[in-house]
Amino acid sequence: MRIGAHVRAGKGLVPALQHGDEIGAEVVQIFTQSPRMWKPSQYGPEVLAGYREAQAAHPTVTATFCHATYLINLATPDPELAAKSRACLDANLATAAGMGADGLVLHIGSHRGSGFDAALPGVVESLAEALDAVDAELDPCPILLENAAGAGDTVGRSFEELAEVIDAAGGDRRLGVCLDTQHLWASGVPFATIDEADDLVTLVSTTVGLERLQCLHLNDSKVAFGANRDRHENIGDGTIGADALAALLGHPALQGLSAILEVPGGGDGPRAEDVATARQVWAAGLAMRA
Repeated sequence: MRIGAHVRAGKGLVPALQHGDEIGAEVVQIFTQSPRMWKPSQYGPEVLAGYREAQAAHPTVTATFCHATYLINLATPDPELAAKSRACLDANLATAAGMGADGLVLHIGSHRGSGFDAALPGVVESLAEALDAVDAELDPCPILLENAAGAGDTVGRSFEELAEVIDAAGGDRRLGVCLDTQHLWASGVPFATIDEADDLVTLVSTTVGLERLQCLHLNDSKVAFGANRDRHENIGDGTIGADALAALLGHPALQGLSAILEVPGGGDGPRAEDVATARQVWAAGLAMRA
């Protein structure tokens, strides 16, 4: 398992690799633009090629993931918001693919009361449009659908829903999944023991399929189990706790994945000590199953 962290991209993107290296991360995740603004950042082909080259040559940071802008809502019944969301997703994916990223993590959005079935066709159409628009000469960059914490009318609050989205998209191989531990906990999915963690992995296997699980978001939770709120906490300081996270991280089927911290750290994101704690939790999880 590669332990990583969400970091600042910095001007020209390449500083993300330095930021990751400084805290001991083997993987970095970045936003390709401001997470709360519609206007995409513009990167010329030389900047994107420069990042690909720097990533390929980096001795310690071995992979990059991107996270799509939070404003995107592919499930909305509002035509104007849907159009803006599609354009924003297209831009985010184009940048991620140009960088050579291993995936673009996406929150699908909220149907705002219209219902999952009504929202599904628009979600699928938006995903296909974005994937088909990527330059065919670039290596494929999958869209990784993230499980939601369950607030409001969010789509993807269960792996069954994520599987329905993928099935409706014809099982497109360019669609994968990102599992967020805090969102799982908040949506009432237990994994605090070896047996519960095994049941969770079985659930993933029988719904979306383990081959689509391409990264983890490793976060503790500020809120209680089943609270349906997206609130991250530093590892070991929240309601999940280090032991529960270890039970999951040690599962044999998850080894080889990237586990990316999205924790507050000291207020400015993951620190070296947070990355070190994550490695200790992973080691404890392996020892549980030895």
